[in-house]
Amino acid sequence: MKAEDVRLKTPDQLKASLVDLRKEAFNLRFRRASGQLENTARVREVRREIARIQTVLNEKSRERA
Repeated sequence: MKAEDVRLKTPDQLKASLVDLRKEAFNLRFRRASGQLENTARVREVRREIARIQTVLNEKSRERA
């Protein structure tokens, strides 16, 4: 997901996406530790998507203040 796409979402939608991505990140870490993870690049993608969403949420909260 690109930053442009993230910026178009509402804060509630972003928070919901953040919850889903954190669950996915946990599951990916668990599968990597147990040796069942095939697509190791997905861990990095999820981490970056989480960071991207957090950045946009911070920007939106600063705009309100």
